[in-house]
Amino acid sequence: MPQLNPAPWFAILMFSWLVFIVIIPTKVMTYISPNEPATLNSEKHKTESWNWPWQ
Repeated sequence: MPQLNPAPWFAILMFSWLVFIVIIPTKVMTYISPNEPATLNSEKHKTESWNWPWQ
């Protein structure tokens, strides 16, 4: 029975890291968010106390 050749393991490792380091980040960085983040107002909201009728 023939055995699998384990010699190309280093090439497979390098090509997979090449994909993870070069190709995937460029595709992710080209994504544009449809909703740009908005700045929050610095004013505090006035909260009213709750009126609990059963206590």
